[in-house]
Amino acid sequence: MSGVNKVIIVGRLGADPEVKTISAGTTVARLNVATSESWTGKDGQKQERTEWHRITVWGKLAEICGKHLSKGRQVYVEGRLQTRQWEDPQGQKRYATEIVANTVQFLGSAGQEKSGSQNFAGSQDFQDFGPEPTFDQSSDDIPF
Repeated sequence: MSGVNKVIIVGRLGADPEVKTISAGTTVARLNVATSESWTGKDGQKQERTEWHRITVWGKLAEICGKHLSKGRQVYVEGRLQTRQWEDPQGQKRYATEIVANTVQFLGSAGQEKSGSQNFAGSQDFQDFGPEPTFDQSSDDIPF
């Protein structure tokens, strides 16, 4: 049986991207993106909830995100949901759920105005950087 694993979010970066090069020479970037929803409760009071999303970007697209994104910048992200598992040094199982991005579109401008966008996913140059590398989760090569 096959299924669909696709995630689309539009939100703002809560911090500058963390960019690293792992031992295989591949670049990986981690983005923390916030999405918010608001509603009026039954009591008439405005309610708001913010959800934080961990985004992992690989290869050339990771390099571009590191160069052009900063805290507060609005982004459109498309990717797939993935949960990783590893053992910490004390032998405890740890889990991390993240969105592995294959498309990142920069919304607004670097000054955070809401006009214009840069889409680095529509170009073959940025989509064809191969499969994401694997790494030993107990080594120093853990991206974050």
